[in-house]
Formats: sequence, C-alpha cells, structure tokens
Amino acid sequence: MKVEVVVTGIGSIGCLGTLETSWQNLISGQSGIRLHQPFPELEARPLALIGNKPAELLTLTRLVVALALKDASLLPPLSNCGVAIGSSRSQQAVWEKLALTPPPYPLPVDGEGGKLLEDWLETLPHMGAIAAAHQIGTIGPVLAPMAACATGIWSIAQGFELIQTRQCDMVIAGAVEAPITRLTLAGFKQMGALAKTGAYPFDRDREGLVLGEGAAVLVLESLESAKHRGAKIYGQVLGFGLTNDAHYANAPEEGGWSAIAAIKQCLERSNLSPNDIDYIHAHGTATQLNDRNEAQVIRYLFPQNVPISSTKGATGHTLGASGALGTAFCLMALHHQILPPCIGLKESEFDLNFVREARRCEIRNVLCLSFGFGGQNAVLALGKI
Repeated sequence: MKVEVVVTGIGSIGCLGTLETSWQNLISGQSGIRLHQPFPELEARPLALIGNKPAELLTLTRLVVALALKDASLLPPLSNCGVAIGSSRSQQAVWEKLALTPPPYPLPVDGEGGKLLEDWLETLPHMGAIAAAHQIGTIGPVLAPMAACATGIWSIAQGFELIQTRQCDMVIAGAVEAPITRLTLAGFKQMGALAKTGAYPFDRDREGLVLGEGAAVLVLESLESAKHRGAKIYGQVLGFGLTNDAHYANAPEEGGWSAIAAIKQCLERSNLSPNDIDYIHAHGTATQLNDRNEAQVIRYLFPQNVPISSTKGATGHTLGASGALGTAFCLMALHHQILPPCIGLKESEFDLNFVREARRCEIRNVLCLSFGFGGQNAVLALGKI
C-alpha cells in the first residue's frame, strides 16, 4: 500500500522574516533586497540579507529546525526521525575565514569566539544536517544533499522517499544557505550574473540574480502518523522529478529537454497532467538564460493560462535553499488559497500568465521548479488535502 506523505510543519527564515512574516510581506508586494557592502574590499551590491551582516550556516540551521518543530507541535527527542537537509555552499564562509587567518588558526564556527583547527570537522559540508540530527535527538538516517540550486527540492524528495519506503514515519527535510561570502560574490560577478539594482524575474530589462541567504525545512510525515497525532496539514507531497542536462557547467541545455523530462517525470509519478496544475512556482532567477529557457519549457508543456510567479524578486536567489523556500511558499499558497506575486516584474518578455499581484484562487495542485548550475533539474508536486 502506497504511503501518503504530508507536510505538518514549516520552518523558514529569509530576508523577509520567518514564515508568516515572509508570506505577508510577499503577498503585499514587498522585497527584502537592499544595497549592502558586507566586505569593504568589494563594491556594494543589492543583496538579500537576513540581518546587517552575513548569516552563519549552523545558526540558521538550528533556528529553522526549531521553528519547524514548534509549528508541527513536536518536542525532541525524536529518536526515529530522519533528516535530509542540504546546502550548496555549506560552510564555505568558514573555510574562507580560515584561509585568511594567520596561524595558529583560531576558527570562528557558529559565532562562538574561536575554535582551533583541530575542530575543523565541524566545517565539513554535511555538518548542518548532523547539527539538526543532534538538535532533534535522532538516531535515524541523516542525508545532506548538494545539488547546486536544486538542493532544496532534492532534499525534500529524499525525505519523501524515506517515508514512502517506510524507513521513517517522519523526516525533517529542506535546505539552508549562507552564501554571502567574498568568493561567491566574486565568482558570480566574474560570470556577469549579478544584478546591479535588483532582481526582476522574467522582465524584459532583467539584470541578473541577487544573492540571498535563507533556509526552509519541512516536517514530512506519513498521513497515518499525522492523523494519529491530530497534526495540522499544509498539503501533500505528490511526487518529484530529478534529471541532469549532462551538458554545460554554467548554462542550461538549449531547448530544455532535460528540464522537460524532469517535469514529465514528476507529473507521471504524481498521477497528474499539465492541465491539473493550478500554479507554478518558477525558478525565475532573473538571469537572461534561465528565464528564457524556463519560459520556453513552461510554454511547451502547460496551458497558456496557468498562473506563474517567481519569488526571487522578493527573497533574492538563495541558491541551494531556493527550492525549499519556494516549496514553503507553495504550501502557504495551498493553505491560504492565494497566489503569490512575481515581484520585480514590470514588463514581461514572455507571453505567459504571470501573477502581478497576489490574488485569491482555487488551488489544488502546484509545481515548484528548480534548475541548478551543472544542469541539475528538480521538480516537486504538492497537493491540497
């Protein structure tokens, strides 16, 4: 018998605030992108910071896990709960600090003064997931996916599979990103991918992406478990699709055939057709190539009237966490029956049904899309219970 997987808790944090604050800011058309200069040797740029200085990965991880547990009315220890929390950059900021620090290498980790180099294991890429496992007191499986901008959806998909295969009744799944570092900013600038004034997804005058920091984790649970404990349910995870272009390292495949395959795979696994989709949360990075290819893919597969928006004009591009944040917004759309707007879009280059202002709508099934560097394509389908 197939196990139905539902979402009973959401923890999120970004430049717009935590879950409810972010949602209210989003549907009112607010953006959290501001001009910042976190590193004096680099020029000021629009960024989507949570505070006044770059956030730290482990701090964000513990915060969103605590928020998700509270939202789901759960208390640790959760000894058999799985963890699937990924990050595309992980502890890169700490490694950069280490590289700039003279011997004997006092290493600032999680804002706690300084730790010696002998504690460097705490900076490895999977330590966010391990920190979450310690926090909830689990001895269950711990996964830490890294798949560029597709990381968030891939993590949720892995949590979904842990429940469907009956390895767990409950999984904390999502992604955390603290990517505002010297190297990340310099790298994206060198690629010509950074915007100069703001993020304008799908706009004719879009400039590029705006880096943002943030995190979102979900409490995934079998429907049976959720009903047994009387939990509130945001929505159901219906299925996912994962493919890879095997093409370019830093550009989408022309024609988007691998992305199309990921969407078709997701729809088939979810027992849905393109006509069943009431809303698409687009990846929508505001870069020239991504938006053009994504619009082409959507036009190829879906009816022209399907509502579409990208929330990166409000949150910035949180890289590996973007799909998890997008999933959180999709679940809020299902819960409140409100379509979130494509903030930053003024004049669209593409003939699609973009949501310009938040509006009420009957929403039963939604898709969240993520397309990462290296051609990693991830798609998640969610449905209303």
